[in-house]
Amino acid sequence: MGAGRVVVAGASMGGLRAAEQLRAAGWAGAVTVVGDEPHMPYNRPPLSKEVLAGKAPFESLAFTPKASTADVEWRLGTKVVAARLSERIIELDDGETLSYDGLVVATGMRPRRLRCPGPTAGRHTVRTLADARALRDELTRPGVRLVVVGAGFIGCEVAASAVGLGVTEVTVVDPLPLPMLGPLGELPARALLKRHEKRGVRFALGAPVASFEGTDGGGGRVTGVVLGDGTVLPADVVVECVGSVANTEWLKGNGLDLSDGVLTDEQLRVGGLPHVVAVGDVARFPNARYDGVPRRVEHWSIPTDTARHAARSLAAHLHGTDGGLAPFAPLPTFWSDQHDFRLQSFGAPVLGVDDVRVLDGDPEGDPEGDVLVGYHRDDRLVGVVALGGQTAAVAAARYRAQLLHQPALTARTQGTS
Repeated sequence: MGAGRVVVAGASMGGLRAAEQLRAAGWAGAVTVVGDEPHMPYNRPPLSKEVLAGKAPFESLAFTPKASTADVEWRLGTKVVAARLSERIIELDDGETLSYDGLVVATGMRPRRLRCPGPTAGRHTVRTLADARALRDELTRPGVRLVVVGAGFIGCEVAASAVGLGVTEVTVVDPLPLPMLGPLGELPARALLKRHEKRGVRFALGAPVASFEGTDGGGGRVTGVVLGDGTVLPADVVVECVGSVANTEWLKGNGLDLSDGVLTDEQLRVGGLPHVVAVGDVARFPNARYDGVPRRVEHWSIPTDTARHAARSLAAHLHGTDGGLAPFAPLPTFWSDQHDFRLQSFGAPVLGVDDVRVLDGDPEGDPEGDVLVGYHRDDRLVGVVALGGQTAAVAAARYRAQLLHQPALTARTQGTS
């Protein structure tokens, strides 16, 4: 089965899983994976945690591809720069073109950068192996003062890792009043703030970054972060954790919706083209489990979940057996290790941040105790988050079956995007 070639654009976890799942779906034709990094696919979440903290070597991050992908061609250190979807051709940065029968969009995200006046030397992001190596080298210098811009997942993880490394001055800046307020809601965010502060992280919340100070009249290396209220935070190292930008520029000119990642249908097909699918956090897809509104999901489980479904969808088309595949309906899962505690989530808390209820524990009276909270929409549980140790994580997992077997959520926003 399966003459011809599938090209996978992107050689991170999503690209690897797509190649594996294409074989599992019965595609026996050629598979070529193109990626701009020189490395084989590796696990990114530890970069801001175990690797940065020196608890795991860089070499431990590499995935072991399944035996079924032994004949997959890997074109590493090569970037996809353009696509002509109607002609089934992609263009590479070395001038070569590749033709394909099927295309998997797996180019992922890159860190958003602040566009503030001031020097750029000493300012970092955490997305690649090279990023983590460079940042760790900086943080292991004595007497470093670190400012983390952004109190989301990555920002909080970097701050916790820096404290674990012995960095004595760690400050997290965010224009919002609480860390991780958007994905968690106010109650868990307050509990998270208290835990970080107790472990030595400082916070400067409620004010955006206005500019950076630096040596040589501001043209050299960063020495300080200037906030919108005029406060100046001394900084030898700055880590920018202010969100991500989808790597979709190469798809422009094909009539696609690229306003936030690449829009797909319920089978992860792109632009109504059955021979083009998208996987990973670049895909903006409707989740049939919830309200059908297309969203991107930047959780670790999503590359595998999307790759499995997209591979089936693409392989069915290439084999001439389209139809019969149920709409994509994953149960998002994430965890975040910070200091000596873990955030564990099942479901879609972001859909229920306006109705957060404590299911177990006392986050107000016992800020160090395990806590489990539920997120509700239209009085229905749509997600759970545990904060604490292993007991809390196990408690959250007990709700997984309930969340999995609920009927689809019908929302007032049905059909919007």
